[in-house]
Amino acid sequence: MTRVVLLLFWVLCDRTDGLHIRGDRDFNGTLSGAPDVVADVDLSAVIRLVDPRFLSVTIDASLASEEKFMYLLGSPKIRTLAKALTPGFLRFGGTRQDFMVFTPRRSHLPDSGFPAGNGSNSLSAPSCDELELPSWLEERLTEEWTRHQPVLLKEDLQRKYRRVKFTEFTVDLLHAFANCSGLDLIFGLNALLRTADNSWNSSNARSLLQYCQSRRYRMNWELGNEPNSYEKKAGVRVDGVQLGLDFTRLREMMSESKLYQDAGLYGPDVGQPREHRVDILEGFLKTGAEAVDACTWHHYYVNGRDTSLDDFLDPEVLDSLAVKTKEVMEKVQLVSPGKTVWLGETSSAYGGGALGLSDTFVAGFMWLDKLGLGATLGLDVVMRQVFVGSGSYHLVDDELDPLPDYWLSVLYKRLVGPEVLKVEAFCAPGRSRRVRLYLHCSNTNSYSRGAVTLMSMNLSEKPVSVSAPALVSSSTVEAFVLQAERPGEEGLYSRSVKLNGDVLKMVDDKTLPDLTGTRLPPAERLRLPAFSLAFFVFTDARAAACRRRHGDLR
Repeated sequence: MTRVVLLLFWVLCDRTDGLHIRGDRDFNGTLSGAPDVVADVDLSAVIRLVDPRFLSVTIDASLASEEKFMYLLGSPKIRTLAKALTPGFLRFGGTRQDFMVFTPRRSHLPDSGFPAGNGSNSLSAPSCDELELPSWLEERLTEEWTRHQPVLLKEDLQRKYRRVKFTEFTVDLLHAFANCSGLDLIFGLNALLRTADNSWNSSNARSLLQYCQSRRYRMNWELGNEPNSYEKKAGVRVDGVQLGLDFTRLREMMSESKLYQDAGLYGPDVGQPREHRVDILEGFLKTGAEAVDACTWHHYYVNGRDTSLDDFLDPEVLDSLAVKTKEVMEKVQLVSPGKTVWLGETSSAYGGGALGLSDTFVAGFMWLDKLGLGATLGLDVVMRQVFVGSGSYHLVDDELDPLPDYWLSVLYKRLVGPEVLKVEAFCAPGRSRRVRLYLHCSNTNSYSRGAVTLMSMNLSEKPVSVSAPALVSSSTVEAFVLQAERPGEEGLYSRSVKLNGDVLKMVDDKTLPDLTGTRLPPAERLRLPAFSLAFFVFTDARAAACRRRHGDLR
């Protein structure tokens, strides 16, 4: 399995005594004095690889809280946006998956005014054309979805969740959307259906698997979401050992099917380590590690209800991911050596995100840093909560328009390849850590082998410069610099983003803008504007490590 690996620097130099560099290279071609950061890179060897689907996305199960909202997946705009995020997984899950019950029926919602789609008696899956939603219906549904979200928020705050019945209709649309978009679907099953002895009641899941098999739906599976919170949400406590047995039961069911015997099964989707959550993970690994293809856990930096702008720019907050990741990795490797570990759900702030922060430009610092640090630490896949769904941490807003983190994700997909190279950074002592850099081989779908991509972040209100002599010897550099629509701290709250000075927006519902870089003039340094995110592609680097094909470097 191919994997992307990123190497992280935590450096910012406000002084550069004793350094002599001739000039900066930035996307405006300006020159200045000595650099703030000097990076030494090794282009001869790859450190690590992650899955090509490393950056993946989720659809929150709240979208199925009323089945009519699943029609939103038929929006031409949504499908266009999803296609740009391939290859990747599409996880359908979240809190409400454990309150969803499959209720087969061969008819759609009465008096809904919605198109019949594939028909109530047809066993054929809807085609990509049939999936397309009329504009009038899209407008109506987005308005209703906006009004419905406060209801979902109230349920989350009160932790009072109603049982949600879903039919073949939800499954049909999910699979068709993933299939037409080119994403690999992971469906989250309800783990709160329990028997008298508190083991998992698998009968409803069996019914769903049988239906999916009858349609020949190729898909992967999960069981339960954040079992550590079952007691608070539903008054049910499931220990890790029992959870592992439940997964083993699901794997046995899957093995009975020719279609699903080799499908992926992932779990236990436990929250980040804290108190008994560690016990649940340890118990699960003892009885269920062999049943899953990857061990999944969830991570959020802060509480969305009491966080601040400063948190989103705080290096210590960003660094906290390393502590939690290492703890999980150690637990997994101790019990199940070699088992891959995923972030099965993650974003900036839990509790649905931080309104005015998680859906604005400033959230990009947490997102890009998580991609970099997560891969460096050995995570194979990172699933962003949420592509579409309730809350404030989505990639696509309630009008189905892309937010800043969406554009950042698309650039990552296009520019960043699966290999990471070694790099060391040198700067004046005693400085803070507000410049964070990662170096990769470039995506070979966009660039020739040997090209490298430097991902850069400047969390400071002042511009900084970076010198990487082994890279800037190449005269060809393409810069992709992301900044808020407005300058300064005020711009960090913007829901729009500029690429090399131009605001990004869709050309129409089926067309993304040209995401082209700016060719930089020859110089010895790169310049990062204040509060900016950037990708610099060195097209002529001829990195030996990037010119070879790589196997698994676990």
